[in-house]
Amino acid sequence: MKFYDLHVHSAFSEGISSLEELAKTAASLDYSGICFSTYFESREKLKKIEGECEKISKKYGIEIWVGVEARNLKELKFLLKRRNWFDLLLVKGGDLRLNRVAIEHRGVDILTHPSFKRKDPGLNHIYAKLAAKNGVGIEINFREVLICNKASRSQVLKNFSKIVMLAKKYKFPLIVSSGALSHFELKHPLVLSSFLMTLGLEIKEAKKCISTTPKKILRNALEKKESIAPGIKVVK
Repeated sequence: MKFYDLHVHSAFSEGISSLEELAKTAASLDYSGICFSTYFESREKLKKIEGECEKISKKYGIEIWVGVEARNLKELKFLLKRRNWFDLLLVKGGDLRLNRVAIEHRGVDILTHPSFKRKDPGLNHIYAKLAAKNGVGIEINFREVLICNKASRSQVLKNFSKIVMLAKKYKFPLIVSSGALSHFELKHPLVLSSFLMTLGLEIKEAKKCISTTPKKILRNALEKKESIAPGIKVVK
C-alpha cells in the first residue's frame, strides 16, 4: 500500500525544516509521496521549489508535488486563473464563506483546516454534498491537535469527529495529513490512520484516507494542471 501526506510546509513557507530533511524523513516513514505546500509569491519562486523537489525526489526515491495554498478569496481567485502553474491547489479554511467557495469550485483540490479556531466543524450537510459533488478533498490536520491547549483540544476533536461523520454519510474525499512544519512533526502513516480510528472510522476507511483517496486527488489534480481551460485538456 502506498501512503501520501499532502500537506507539509518547509522552510520555503512558514516551516523550519528544509525540503531535503522533510523528504528524507518521509521516505524513512514509508511514504510514497508528499506535497509541499507554499503560499504564492512569484512564478519564479515556484519554479525554484519545483527544481529543488525534482532533485530531492530522485535522491530519496519519493514522489514530491508542489501545492499552493490560498488564504483568502482574493488569493483563491488569482490562483484559479493560474491553475496550471502548480500541482495542487489547497485552500486554508476556517472562514465559512471561504469554505463554501472552495468546495463549490472543481479547480480546488483540498480544503485544509475547515474547522480551524471554530466551535463547529466549518461544514454542514449542504457543504458536505457540494464537496462530494465537486471532488474537493476535506482535510483532517493532525498538527491542530498538537498545537492546541488542553482547554481547546476537546473542541478540535469534536469538530474532527463531526467531519468524519459527514464524510461517512456523504462520501466526500477525506484525507488526513501531518500538517508538519518540521521533519520532526511528520508522523508514520499508521499513526495517522490510528488517529482517524479514534474519530470513528474503521481501519480500512482510515487507511484509505492516507492512501487511495490522496492518490485519486493527485491524479485528478494533475489532470487539472494539464488543462488549458476548465474541462478542456491537452491530448498528447
